[in-house]
Amino acid sequence: MSAAPYIKQKLGGNVGIGKNVTVVQKVFAGIFNTGDEFKCDGSQFDKLFSGGDSYQIGSMTAYVMHTPGHTPACMTHVIGDAAFVGDTLFMPDVGTARADFPGGDASILFQSIAKVLSLPDETRLYMCHDYPENREVAFETTVGDEKSANIHVHTGVTESQFVQMRQRRDATLAMPHLILPSLQINMRAGHYPPQENNGMVYLKIPVNAFK
Repeated sequence: MSAAPYIKQKLGGNVGIGKNVTVVQKVFAGIFNTGDEFKCDGSQFDKLFSGGDSYQIGSMTAYVMHTPGHTPACMTHVIGDAAFVGDTLFMPDVGTARADFPGGDASILFQSIAKVLSLPDETRLYMCHDYPENREVAFETTVGDEKSANIHVHTGVTESQFVQMRQRRDATLAMPHLILPSLQINMRAGHYPPQENNGMVYLKIPVNAFK
């Protein structure tokens, strides 16, 4: 679940996300039956980013790459010699994000990863998640390390090979823990749904929406 509203309250600033969050909102507004109270227009966020947008952090200029595939809204933020890759890439020994969520696409994910790996080899990449088996949790690697050692997309892996691997692997993965509550909050930019007419706030579990 997002801490964005808390950070904004304590430190200021704006909460931004890729403009295709509206695609995600439309899917899950139907699943969670949000009704007229929820607008699927991204207006819950302060800024909707498009690929190629730039913005300032003090004296630093950052720019945004649209890197969908895991979801339609995924973005990579490039700041100096570092990039924050969201859910495109993981550490080299873990591989890549799944592509079976609504709006996900393994072929598009491969193309997005290629964008990230077109950055200079020395570019530092900061991970959104890590799933280690026999090492400590890590959060930083480089473009060069990913190109040479990523188990899913190292140099030489073709798009068709990646798509076959990703589809085969995704078919074995269970739904992530807490994804249903998280989605209802994150689609609202980190806020809970509004109170219902009995004064209660609910996070819904649609028991027959997913296999």
